[in-house]
Amino acid sequence: MDDELTTDGETPPADTASTPAPEPPKRRRGRPPGSTARTTRVVTMTLTVSGSADGDWQAELKQGTTWVARGLPVTASAVSAAAAALHADLSGPVDELIEGARSAKAARVAELEAELEQARKDLAELEQ
Repeated sequence: MDDELTTDGETPPADTASTPAPEPPKRRRGRPPGSTARTTRVVTMTLTVSGSADGDWQAELKQGTTWVARGLPVTASAVSAAAAALHADLSGPVDELIEGARSAKAARVAELEAELEQARKDLAELEQ
């Protein structure tokens, strides 16, 4: 007989050193077959809003390397509302910049009103 029996009547365990361990399956790229997962298509668009100290704002939109819109005039209130809608950390600096421009415009209006008043007085003196 080829089978060896031990003293208790059982066959000895097989020699594990001589049998190679099975290799783990190689990982394949991509989705596993039969997967219902869908890949998400990412669209990159860049919106740039720029403003000057005078309070003039403009917007530009770029999709990938293609310009969708350039140099569109935007109101300061729209910029402020958009910044507030996006994040509180954005609205603070934008509102400070807008308030600075508003203060500068108000000072310029007061200066022009004083100049206009002086011109009206000079005109009234010339008419007499």
